[in-house]
Amino acid sequence: MSTPSRPFTRSRNDRMIAGVMGGIAQRFGWNSTLLRAIFVIISIASAAFPGILVYLILWLLMPEEGA
Repeated sequence: MSTPSRPFTRSRNDRMIAGVMGGIAQRFGWNSTLLRAIFVIISIASAAFPGILVYLILWLLMPEEGA
């Protein structure tokens, strides 16, 4: 028997800009500060990974927590 998974939502409490990374970190039980740092490093280091575009798309697609 599996437990129902929580949907991806933007965090209201753990946010720097829009709560996208905080929501992903909450969903998987990860450290949000570490996730943000990894996301920024990968975005800067790779021209093939447009981090700002991915972040904006997630911001638009992910509902806010409790909404």
